[in-house]
Amino acid sequence: MVIGVTVSFVFAAERRQLILEMVRANGAVSLRELARVVQTSEVTVRRDVRALEAEGLLDRRHGGAVLPGGFTRESGIPQKSHLAAAEKTAIADLAASLVEEGGAIVVGAGTTTQELARRLARVPGLTVVTNSLLVAQALAHANRVEVVMTGGTLRGTNYALVGSGAEQSLQGLRVSRAFLSGAGLTAERGLSTSNMLSASVDRALVQAAAEVVVLADHTKLGTDTMFQTVPTDVITRLVTDEPAPGDERAATELQALADRGVQVAVAPLGGADNGVPNGTAGSSGGRRRDLPPVPGPRRHPHPGHPGQSAQLRAAQLAGEQQAQAARIADLAPRRR
Repeated sequence: MVIGVTVSFVFAAERRQLILEMVRANGAVSLRELARVVQTSEVTVRRDVRALEAEGLLDRRHGGAVLPGGFTRESGIPQKSHLAAAEKTAIADLAASLVEEGGAIVVGAGTTTQELARRLARVPGLTVVTNSLLVAQALAHANRVEVVMTGGTLRGTNYALVGSGAEQSLQGLRVSRAFLSGAGLTAERGLSTSNMLSASVDRALVQAAAEVVVLADHTKLGTDTMFQTVPTDVITRLVTDEPAPGDERAATELQALADRGVQVAVAPLGGADNGVPNGTAGSSGGRRRDLPPVPGPRRHPHPGHPGQSAQLRAAQLAGEQQAQAARIADLAPRRR
């Protein structure tokens, strides 16, 4: 018995030391990623994180852990690109189905929007306005996509153009949708980020769009950072991944966002092939769920393909929205 307790203690100490090293290296790490690296369950990792927080070595944040005082700390792109990578891929796959041929959109800075940009390279006639060098780089060799860069001053931590030059270049612009990410998302305050200059440019991107689509993985749900970017009542749609089992806070936040009128789309992990635009099902067995159309300007049916009747489109939209509402309700914690 003594040996068993000793070994268990050693394993716990080793796990927690590894968790600390990961958080110190990245600034923030999701519970899913921690569980994968230390090869244990999320329940065990959550218990380890609580113990480390009690010692003042890290802070718990929704769906993960951050350095003490990391509420306003912003990691660089190399660190953030490894966080929730599978979730960002699934979100980008699903968000790409909102982008139509021949359309014009704005795409903000971030690792999730960078993933989206990689999938937009195959959308013919698309115009993308962005302040992100990474988004522009992902589309640099897309012959059928026109990329328009804002002006501004380069902010090296996230490879984005910020400042008055970026904001002024967006004045008078009008596009169908803005795709934005951020550091945190709550139903009470909306999307937020930890940098004032980035927040100001993101607000200018929002002003240029008829609709706003937020891309945020589960680690950002329930997290509130310093500078508000998009109030909840301005967000048209949220594309996110499914919270981990037992993550009641994320499920509650999703339900609260839906109650505030945000259309929530949950992307299944591994549910689509990379780079498949416009809602085309991948080869993964059809687990991907396409998004219902967002209200707003609609393009005309492609020549040679008869359009659906207005009644049929309305019926399909109503059915898909009801199914999505039921899905969000299932994710929410059941009250006793």
